[in-house]
Amino acid sequence: MEKKEKNVTYDPDLTPDNSVDEETLRKYDSESRFRTFKNPLVPKIVTILAVFLSVYHLYTSYAGMPQTLQHRSLHVAVVLALIFILYPPFKKSKSKKVPIYDIAFALIAFSTTIYFFIDYTAIMNRGGLPNSTDLIFGIILVLLVLEAARRVTGWALPTLAILFFLYGMFGNLMPGIFRHRGYTWEDLVGFMYVTTEGVYGTAIGVSATYIFLFILFGAFLGKSGMGQFFNDLALAVAGQSKGGPAKVSVIASGFLGSINGSAIANVVTTGSFTIPLMKKIGYKRNFAGAVEAAASVGGQILPPIMGASAFIMAEMLGIPYKDIALAALLPAILFYVASIVQIHLRATKEGLQGISRDNLPQVKQVMKERGHLLIPLLFLMYMLFFSGRTIIFSALLTIVVTVVVAMFRKTTRMSLKDIVEALEEGARTALAVAIACAAVGIIVGVATMTGFGIKLANAIVTLGGANLLLTLIFTMLACIVLGMGLPSIPTYIITATMAAPALVELGIQPLVAHLFVFYFGIFANITPPVALAAFAAAGIAGGQAMRTGFISMKLAIAGFIVPYLFVFNESLLLTNTTLGEGIVVVITSVLGVIMLGTATEGFFMTHINPLLRVLLFAGALMFMTPALLQDIIGLSIIIVVVGLQWLRAKKEGVASLKAI
Repeated sequence: MEKKEKNVTYDPDLTPDNSVDEETLRKYDSESRFRTFKNPLVPKIVTILAVFLSVYHLYTSYAGMPQTLQHRSLHVAVVLALIFILYPPFKKSKSKKVPIYDIAFALIAFSTTIYFFIDYTAIMNRGGLPNSTDLIFGIILVLLVLEAARRVTGWALPTLAILFFLYGMFGNLMPGIFRHRGYTWEDLVGFMYVTTEGVYGTAIGVSATYIFLFILFGAFLGKSGMGQFFNDLALAVAGQSKGGPAKVSVIASGFLGSINGSAIANVVTTGSFTIPLMKKIGYKRNFAGAVEAAASVGGQILPPIMGASAFIMAEMLGIPYKDIALAALLPAILFYVASIVQIHLRATKEGLQGISRDNLPQVKQVMKERGHLLIPLLFLMYMLFFSGRTIIFSALLTIVVTVVVAMFRKTTRMSLKDIVEALEEGARTALAVAIACAAVGIIVGVATMTGFGIKLANAIVTLGGANLLLTLIFTMLACIVLGMGLPSIPTYIITATMAAPALVELGIQPLVAHLFVFYFGIFANITPPVALAAFAAAGIAGGQAMRTGFISMKLAIAGFIVPYLFVFNESLLLTNTTLGEGIVVVITSVLGVIMLGTATEGFFMTHINPLLRVLLFAGALMFMTPALLQDIIGLSIIIVVVGLQWLRAKKEGVASLKAI
């Protein structure tokens, strides 16, 4: 019997306006639980501090930075002050008044950087050997960082930092390979405060440069209307196709997720628009939420910005940013192709159509109205890939270009008030990442002192029995656990420090190892039992949290498989390949993920029986592991499956064939 296809007229009330489901955002994203103030003076103080922080970073990116510890300490101090003013200590705390103790915390936070500016020469002359005053300010800094991290990110990260601190003190009592000689609290506090290996280490150094500037860039893009442009363009391109709103979700969430660096915030922002539309055309609520969650998390692996993680990777590995972006491009494309294939086949199977063309924006109209907003992104890509200028200067100049380009049309033009709001919003958005990086500095600092990273790498390799596949599986599980409940950037830093060395020890290239751990750390956001992005999407869709998480994993299946494949065959990263080889790899791998998505959904023309699904899945893996014989086998499987499905569909009726 032929299914009646649903064709939904676009509801003007759901016009994409970047509105945010604030209740859902506050429930699932602790980074967004800001206080709302009765006293009008407090918001002005917040604005002054936030704008100062943004302007300071813009100025130093052009004129140069002060001494390293001074620069990083000032960055952390302002971040701490803003957090204690903006974030209440607990969910149920009164959120309209700043208590006296939070005012005191904010003021004390500045003392840690004032001391650096006043006594910097003497601190440097002591060569990392702290005196009693250094230790006092060090204790203050560590405690403030832990408390601020708890308020913003939840208990997971500060608890991990405390456990590592205790490990630094009492590791001499541990048995086995994790035992070390032990350190006093004075050793640890001094290392955290007066060196560039602790709180003021690489993580906060990257936060105080690349990350802050690119978050600020995202704020300016948002103020210019880039979010609405992506939504409108996605609607114009994909809205009318089968399951159109789900494809709109994938396209818009991918682009926005790459820029904003927060999967949960992206789910709530874009999902507030796309999830109701998906439900309206007939997608079940759990599936609708899962589409948005998977697409938003996928944005974190999508070049050119990759949620700013690409810049940290470049810093940690000491290789050019453009090499990382190019290596990550094909795996990201494969991720989205596999997702869209499943979405399309689900729509075909259930007879779901898109939105009536009469009620959709036209590509020409969208480009005429806001197409000029693509210029800053194209300019950024030129600066990063071809100009030869530093990443920091490229970000600064791109922000300026964004403001200028936005003036081309009245609908995107930014007033002085808009610019000030973008400066404030950028600083507010950066708070979560900055404080997470400061807390990660404690973890990485202890790992550096004790050699924990190497010890864990040895443990993983030993557990895997020097078997690469087993080691990859154990590393994947470790990364997912380490990434639970954490923002993407600190997740990458932790997994790169703790898990990547295990793969490097087995002879895997550092870039490949870092991309592997980065993928699985990120995908913790959609992997139950702690799948915060999926839970947020379920909250908007009214679905079941765990069910939505498992469907998200299914939609993101390419992201769970491709990292294994590029470990065994680096050609998927398009490294050390000729142009001809690269073209072949792209074609075969794309065909492979199409097969993978088809096997996962279990539908092509008509339902696919379990045996053929297994065969199709095997063929997909062969296509994605480039080799002539495997490509021939994969192609043969495609021909066989398509032929059998065509015959079965023909037997079942012409209607099935029309549903392709």
